[in-house]
Amino acid sequence: MNILLSLSIAILAGLLMTRLAKPLRLPSVTAYLVAGILVGPYCLGRLGIDGLGFTSYENVEQLSLISQVALGFIAFSIGNEFRLDELKHTGRQALIIGVFQAVCAAVLVDIALIAISLATHGKLTIAQAITLGAIATATAPAATLMVVRQYKAKGPLVDLLLPIVALDDAVGLVVFAVSFGIAKALGSGQFDMISILLDPLIEIVCSLALGTVLGWLLTQLEKLFNSNTNRLNMTIAFVLLTASLSMLKFQIGAVSIGFSSLLVCMMLGTVFCNLCPLSEDLMEKADRWTSPLFALFFVVSGSELELGVFRDGTVVLIGLVYIVVRSLGKYFGASVSSKMTHCSDKICRYLGITLLPQAGVALGMCITAKQLGAEGDLIRNITLFAVLVYELIGPMLTKQALTKAGDIQPMSDEVKNRRQIKLDALPENRRR
Repeated sequence: MNILLSLSIAILAGLLMTRLAKPLRLPSVTAYLVAGILVGPYCLGRLGIDGLGFTSYENVEQLSLISQVALGFIAFSIGNEFRLDELKHTGRQALIIGVFQAVCAAVLVDIALIAISLATHGKLTIAQAITLGAIATATAPAATLMVVRQYKAKGPLVDLLLPIVALDDAVGLVVFAVSFGIAKALGSGQFDMISILLDPLIEIVCSLALGTVLGWLLTQLEKLFNSNTNRLNMTIAFVLLTASLSMLKFQIGAVSIGFSSLLVCMMLGTVFCNLCPLSEDLMEKADRWTSPLFALFFVVSGSELELGVFRDGTVVLIGLVYIVVRSLGKYFGASVSSKMTHCSDKICRYLGITLLPQAGVALGMCITAKQLGAEGDLIRNITLFAVLVYELIGPMLTKQALTKAGDIQPMSDEVKNRRQIKLDALPENRRR
C-alpha cells in the first residue's frame, strides 16, 4: 500500500508542479524533477511517514524497475528517429558531431581536473580526474526527448540532435572504458588491455546485434495481427522483453559479455521503424501510453538527487569546474564539428546547448567507478552534484535553444482562438 501511495503522490506532485511552472515557461521535465525533490528524502520524506513521499533513498531504489522500463521506452523512441531515408541527409553529420563533441568534452575536463589535481597536491587524484573526464561525455536522452515532445519541436536541429544524443551512449561507453582502465592501472600498476579495449567493443557489438534480432522478430510478429491495439500491445511487450534481456551478463574466460540497455532498445526501435510500415502510427499511440510512465520516471529521478553533496566544499568547487568545463567542451565541440560538416548557422550556434543535460548514463558510470574504492565516492558525489544542476537547468536551456533555432514554434493565433472558443462553450463547472 505504501508503494502505491508513494507512486500516486509522486505523479500528482509532478502534475501540480507543471501548473506552477507554466507561468514561468519552464519545461515539464524541470517541474517533475523539482516535484521529485519536494517528495524526496530531503523534504516531505523527512516527516518519516511511510507512503507520504519517499522517506529514504532505499524507498526510492525500490522503484528502480520503473526507471529501467522508462529508459527502455525512451531509447526505443529515439531509435525510431533513425529512419534510413532521413539518415541519408544527416547520418554523416550526426556521426562526426556525436564523436567530436563527446571527445572534446572529455579532453577539456581531463585537462582542467588534472590541473586541479597537481595544484591541490592530491585532493583530487589523476585517476579521479580522467574518470570524471570520461563521465563528461554522457548526455541524458530522456530530458532532451521530453522537451522535444512537449513542445512538438520539429526542424533541422531536432533531426540532428536525437541521433547525436543516441550516439553519445556508444561513444561514452568506449571513452569511459578506456579512461577507467587507465585509472585502475594507475592504482594497481597493471594495464589490462582486454578490459580497456575489448570489453566495451564487445558490449556495443552485442547490444546492436541483440537489438537487431529483436527488432526483426517484432516486425514479423506484428504481421500476425490486424488490430492496431494488439500491435501496440505487442510493441510494448517487446520493449519490456528487450529491457529485461539487456540486463544479462556472461563471462567467457577473461572476456565479459554484457549489454547496454539504451543501445539494445535504441536498435530495437531503429530496426522496427525501418521494417514496419505501421511504425509511425504505433509510435504515436505508444507515446500516449508512456506519458505517465515518463512523468513518474522524472519525479523518481528528482527524488534520487542527493542534496547532501552541498555540504562538502571540495565537491562543490570541483563540481563547478566540472560543470563549466564540460559545458564549454560540449558547446564548442558541437559548434566546431557542425561547421566542419557544413551545418546551418543556427545549428552551429545552438546545438551544443541542447547537449548539456546529464543523468542516467553518467550515474551508471559512477557505479562502475566504485571499484576505485574511496576514490570512487568522490567521483560519485561530484557527478551527483553536476547531475542535480544539469537536470534542473538543462531542459530550460534546451527549450530556449530549440526556440531560437526555430524548431519550437509559438502557438498561432488561430489555434489559440479555436481553443478559447471550445473553452467558452463549456459549462462553468467543467472549465474549472
